[in-house]
Amino acid sequence: MVFQFGDYVLDPERRELRCAAEPVAVEPQVFDLLLYLVRHRDRVVSKDDLIEGVWGGRIVSDSSLTTRLNAARKAVNDSGTTQRIIRTVSRKGVRFVAEVSEFSLEENTPGAPVAAERRTAPRLSIVVLPFANLSNAAEQQYFADGITGELTTSLSRLPDMLVISRNTAFTYRDRPVDTRQIGRDLNVRYVLEGEVQRSGNRMRITAQLIDADTDAHLWAERFEADTDASFLVQDEITSRIAAALDLELVEADASRPVEQPDAFDYILRGRAVRLQPPTRENRTLAINFFQQALALDSQSAGAQSWLAIALTARVLDSMSANPADDILRAAELAEQALAFAPRRAPTRFAKAQVLRAQHRYEEAIDEYEATIAINPNWAHAYSHLGWCKFMTGAVAELIPAQERAIRLSPRDPQVGLFYSRLGCAHLLQAHLAEATAWFEKARTAAPEHPQFRAFLASACALAGDRERAVAELAEARRLVGDDRYDSIARLREAENWSVPTIGNLVDTTYFAGLREAGIPER
Repeated sequence: MVFQFGDYVLDPERRELRCAAEPVAVEPQVFDLLLYLVRHRDRVVSKDDLIEGVWGGRIVSDSSLTTRLNAARKAVNDSGTTQRIIRTVSRKGVRFVAEVSEFSLEENTPGAPVAAERRTAPRLSIVVLPFANLSNAAEQQYFADGITGELTTSLSRLPDMLVISRNTAFTYRDRPVDTRQIGRDLNVRYVLEGEVQRSGNRMRITAQLIDADTDAHLWAERFEADTDASFLVQDEITSRIAAALDLELVEADASRPVEQPDAFDYILRGRAVRLQPPTRENRTLAINFFQQALALDSQSAGAQSWLAIALTARVLDSMSANPADDILRAAELAEQALAFAPRRAPTRFAKAQVLRAQHRYEEAIDEYEATIAINPNWAHAYSHLGWCKFMTGAVAELIPAQERAIRLSPRDPQVGLFYSRLGCAHLLQAHLAEATAWFEKARTAAPEHPQFRAFLASACALAGDRERAVAELAEARRLVGDDRYDSIARLREAENWSVPTIGNLVDTTYFAGLREAGIPER
């Protein structure tokens, strides 16, 4: 059996450790230590267990054992600080905590790559094949290669994504593409291929995602841009492709049937539900999936992070029956995840979400920026970052942040949030036509979001369409599940507009419109 965790493959038969198909130099004893930990990952392994299982009962000093453990961590890009893969359990021992997939290998013809059985390919595993240059100019090949390399890097930053290295992928250049064979060669579930074509001052890039099991095309998109600033074009296109693929891959992998779901299966299912427009039902369903993941692995930083994100989302969307309890639990989970995985984007995003739900906007800004530094393709992080800056008085930051989020993920299932925030920016400046248009788009994208309805009611009332305002307000009251829309005083308690600059704008626009729609002062 071969073991795969993250980008790494541990092959006991060949005594090899590989990272994204590239060999990793490791001492024999360190290899044995890694193998022992992986094979006994279901429990905490004591010092005596290691001495007996790895050193055959020979006397080993504490310093030698620590040195070997540190070397094992270093070989898999872990450390005693992060402990993402090998975790020390105080006074008990150590445990291998990364998600592990097992599969068997079959020998092919001499000289051919070793092929993994398709049913065991790691989840969220992909190779980006070299993009084809369809332009007449051979010098455009550098641009196609740049797209391939940047996409490989961008995808590797996505949560839990296993991406084959660029060097390995480029061995398939100028070779006939047999998607199923490539999937077997590299043991990946998905293949991304594409083309680059330049005509005059326009560049067209096409990309398509293929299921390596079935050769079925799961997703395809075409992107066009001016070529005046090719590097800017390259960054923009690769970010948009990466953001779209994050949505597609999570949904595709979550829909695959499994005989016995593990923690990661439930995480994927919860993430897939989160990709749907927000409703009370799917917010609750996502939380339930993440809770099931945590029940199977109480130490999973992924389950902790995504559950914290889901709990705060329910609060921030005005869909929680017990906001204080949800925030308190989310805060505990985010801290636990942060202690073990501070360099993972979902962990920092979870912390940011908790801080925003607690109205600690300045602190949340730092965490959203940390999230973006790890994963520059997280559209919602840009949107929330702009909102937090807005809520600290930087009004001019709101619109550019939403526009960037929309450019990055124009077909995002939760794009209604971006639209609503654009509408809010216009409403607070009394640009009623623009505000109404954006709120209508937000309502269409997420018809069961109560706040989007309330914003639209306010804009309609201020524009003189009281009948429509009353209807939208009635829907907001039906959807919200509490009494916040019974009075302006109650709404002030339920929604935070604490910065004086923002509070004054809200009072003369948003609240004024709701008064016109029929909400009393008290």
